[in-house]
Amino acid sequence: MTVKWGVIGPGRIADSVVPDFAHVPDAELVAVASRSAERGAAFAAKHGIGRVHTGYRAILEDPEVDVLYVATPHPQHRGIALAALAAGKAIMVEKSFTVSSVATREVATAARRHGVFAMEAMWTRFFPAVVRLRELVAEGAIGELRSVQADLGVRNRTAPDDRFYSAELGGGALFDLGVYVISFAQMLLGAPSTVAAAGALAPSGVDLEESIVLGWPDGRSAALQVSLQCAMPGSARVIGTEGWIEVPPRFHHPDRIVLHRHGADPEEIVLPATGRGYAHELAEVTHRVAAGEVESPVMPLADTVAVQDVMAAVADRIGMIPEEGPATL
Repeated sequence: MTVKWGVIGPGRIADSVVPDFAHVPDAELVAVASRSAERGAAFAAKHGIGRVHTGYRAILEDPEVDVLYVATPHPQHRGIALAALAAGKAIMVEKSFTVSSVATREVATAARRHGVFAMEAMWTRFFPAVVRLRELVAEGAIGELRSVQADLGVRNRTAPDDRFYSAELGGGALFDLGVYVISFAQMLLGAPSTVAAAGALAPSGVDLEESIVLGWPDGRSAALQVSLQCAMPGSARVIGTEGWIEVPPRFHHPDRIVLHRHGADPEEIVLPATGRGYAHELAEVTHRVAAGEVESPVMPLADTVAVQDVMAAVADRIGMIPEEGPATL
């Protein structure tokens, strides 16, 4: 079965993701929707897409589209996702899923109510190196897992009017970078019981950087850092009672990990990604939709909700007030 895809929001991230459809034989990209006819046409011409819809509603009514990849700015995800699910379209929503816990729960509830597939596009979880890391942890290769450390920062020197500094467009470090470190920790440790954070805000009210400490009742912890001001290595460490696993930069799209067992030499495990690395999440959605499933066990909606709860707590701690978009198109 060929699963037919459409893209909503032909921006920077969609431009990076779309070429990887070439590596997913059971997926076909057939349509793109944009509020700008010119932008949609240019994107379609560049990527060989057959149909262009002006406005988002039109692609929801396209009978040839099975799955929608939602790649608009974060605050727009909520309304588009809810409309898509109501129309019976499966969705892969770019991270961050929304900019509030309330909206994320609303979308997750709608997906379950309609019985339609929905998943956050957290590509990191599908990289072969990360899949192997999770297997090693489950096998007890590093003993009892006790902590996770991760950082991700860029020296962003774009203009103050860039999307990254716009509250209306879901800018800031948290929703573009923080989601990676938080999701990585949640993937391994589950939902935390405590959240502490300190950070700095831009004049526009979005966050420029933050340090986050997550805690669990049994003493496990995660120490996380993100920044739009400072370049950081982008590495991660997964630490257990019998060793640790290093994820070299950039940890959110790795091609290798290094296993350190106490008393043994380090073991490098090289597992390159396919294409640009997005092929793995595209293949996951394609497979699940073709099979009639409504969630991915690798990136379930419960995990997306848990991550969004942590992001909401971080925003609260540093004084950032996210601007969630409307619930309708």
